Amino acid sequence: MSARERLLLPGPGERDQVPAPVSAVVAGGGLAGVAAAAALAERGVSVVLAEREPFLGGRAGAWTDHLASGEPFEMERGFHAFFRQYYNLQALLRRIDPELSFLEPLEDYPILGPGGQVESFSGLPNTPPWNVVALTRRTPTLGLRDLMGVNGLAALEMLRYERHRTYGRHDDRTASQYLDSLRFPPDARRMLFDVFAHSFFNPEEAMSAGELLMMFHFYFSGNPEGLIFDVSRRPFSKSIWGPLEAYLAGMGVDVRTRCSLSKISKGQEKRWSVLLDGKAAEADLVVLALTVPGLQEVVAQSPELDDPGFRRSVKGLALTHPFAVWRLWLDRAPRPDRTPFVGTTGVGCLDNISLYHLFEDESRSWVDRHGGSVVELHAYAVDPGMSEAEVRADMMRAFHVFYPEFEGAGVIEERYLLRRDCPAFALNSYRDRPGVPTPHEGIALAGDFVRLPIPSALMERAVASGFLAANHLLAPQGVRPEPIWSIPRRGLFGRRPVETAESRMR
Repeated sequence: MSARERLLLPGPGERDQVPAPVSAVVAGGGLAGVAAAAALAERGVSVVLAEREPFLGGRAGAWTDHLASGEPFEMERGFHAFFRQYYNLQALLRRIDPELSFLEPLEDYPILGPGGQVESFSGLPNTPPWNVVALTRRTPTLGLRDLMGVNGLAALEMLRYERHRTYGRHDDRTASQYLDSLRFPPDARRMLFDVFAHSFFNPEEAMSAGELLMMFHFYFSGNPEGLIFDVSRRPFSKSIWGPLEAYLAGMGVDVRTRCSLSKISKGQEKRWSVLLDGKAAEADLVVLALTVPGLQEVVAQSPELDDPGFRRSVKGLALTHPFAVWRLWLDRAPRPDRTPFVGTTGVGCLDNISLYHLFEDESRSWVDRHGGSVVELHAYAVDPGMSEAEVRADMMRAFHVFYPEFEGAGVIEERYLLRRDCPAFALNSYRDRPGVPTPHEGIALAGDFVRLPIPSALMERAVASGFLAANHLLAPQGVRPEPIWSIPRRGLFGRRPVETAESRMR
């Protein structure tokens, strides 16, 4: 199995720059929109990047806040892991930091379960399937008798990933049903799979098994880079978004925050006219790198985007459960043996615990001045029926179960966020999920909800979609595409599909 694949999608081009003036509007300043804007501007396109928030970044964004003491800090939408197979994200970030020096590797990210259970991912071989074999052999939750009871044919599907086959066979069943079919012992299932499934913000009982198998291939069974990830030493606003905004400005991109695109119609002098904060602007190209609700609202307000299949696919998109982020400035330090990040399972809705002062300079500086710790608790797929008080109580109870040294600690400051804007990957949604190309010439979609021709997820999926959107729009100009990088697109035992030029972009 090759380490990674370099793809030129939708096809090779010879020109470094567009041959004549071309203008573009990119709506959405998250990773997908910024990737698209960068790729377009680098090839000579005049770009306006419109973001409705006062800061760039989307769900990976950050903004300045102040503690009660007046001390400023950078708040974020929760912990983000930079896995080594995030090749396209790395390519974007190398534009501002060629050595990716702002990233720091973690030695491990243990999974903690009830009753003192611990699962470690350090020291595993990088190469599939030996990583799977090694983890299976050493996990304390699987004995030989347990392995004899596992459904081998169902488990083999994790090594047989191939996009069309996997979604064709498994998109009509839930992730929970697939995991049930494995017949893993309850402890092994909880420690090896439940945390993984929750990490995509979708509850197992509502998530497509096809999507889960793609995620498993991307992160584990087809991933040649190993399971250990990196973290940012600095807040994202300083390590990523400030430098990226400066990079885009240097390329001539007109970055407009607090600016929304609300409607698209046919242009007079150029192909499209867009409403930006109520003012019409014309552009040859448009990238819609919006949230699911934002995209649905724009399409609903744009009757000239009249292809019925496109409108149906956009309308069919949905959001998954909310997620909670709770940052706490505490007056007590953790035990010395604690790691910067752990996943948690089996105790309430809590999914991970991050000790920010162990890896981020700003939080470390606060602890140096005041003592104590800076902790963040995350719950990825919160039951929508739970009240805020119930979520807080449940997360704190679990925190104390896993880190009992914090029971009774004083809360000096806190920030609690509950957001519901992550895409759902529901049953039977893959076939009708919109891809990067649209039926409307000069318009492309980007975002982590878009159907892509490569296995990817979360931040990597967003960046890959942004690059693909730029490539798709510039292909008629004969401009060289931004290379798209991928882990092997099929599993160790996956069949090699017959591809056409059209199917490579779908």
